[in-house]
Amino acid sequence: MNEKAYKLLAMQEAIGNGEAKRLIDDGYVYANGKRLTIARAEVSAETVFKVERPKAIATLYEDKEIKAIDKPRGAESYAIEKRLGLKLIHRLDKETSGVLCLAKTDDFLQKAIDAFRRREALKRYLAVVEGVIAEERTIDLPVFTYKGAKARSVIDEKRGKSALSVIKPLQVEGKRTLLEVTIVTGRSHQIRVHLSHIGSPILGDLNYGGKPYKRLMLHAAYIALLGREIAAKRPIEFVDLFGF
Repeated sequence: MNEKAYKLLAMQEAIGNGEAKRLIDDGYVYANGKRLTIARAEVSAETVFKVERPKAIATLYEDKEIKAIDKPRGAESYAIEKRLGLKLIHRLDKETSGVLCLAKTDDFLQKAIDAFRRREALKRYLAVVEGVIAEERTIDLPVFTYKGAKARSVIDEKRGKSALSVIKPLQVEGKRTLLEVTIVTGRSHQIRVHLSHIGSPILGDLNYGGKPYKRLMLHAAYIALLGREIAAKRPIEFVDLFGF
């Protein structure tokens, strides 16, 4: 006998159907060792779920115009936008953690969008890749994104938009490198496809050739925007591999 996943989860966890749906939609529910992605999927009534409860959203910086939060990995940027009742200035992939900025006013939102367009905003990420990268380098390769149920980006000289990433090795442990990645442009999946293209996919990035890991090892560590400088600490998974 089968049952809709969210209904079965609600019964097992003694929570409402709405909360059960949100947990599944936001990627916090596992069944048979795999993340469950469709709340209305039919599953066996014998299924036992594993739930990773979302962490509280920590505020990194706030004033009358902007709120910056430390987005947990697994949380959707648009779900956070709806939850906080503010407007996204930019977004992070679901599995990416770190600094996420939201505007409190339409006027500030437009100023921030203009700053990104003029390349006056600075964003730095941390990424863990397999292999040893010994020197800083610039990756200047155009990115084209296929839109659909799930976006996917490729390097495409004809259709792609200009994309520029600067990678700098910070630490090497064994055969893994911790990179600081500064993006001058903000294309969909830019860092992920750039690093994959040079043969150094991000650890945990199964969509772009990375080896399996407990999470996508990509973290938005710092942003400078319209006079604000905001940073987020390394997540525990990064600390476990490379220390503080």
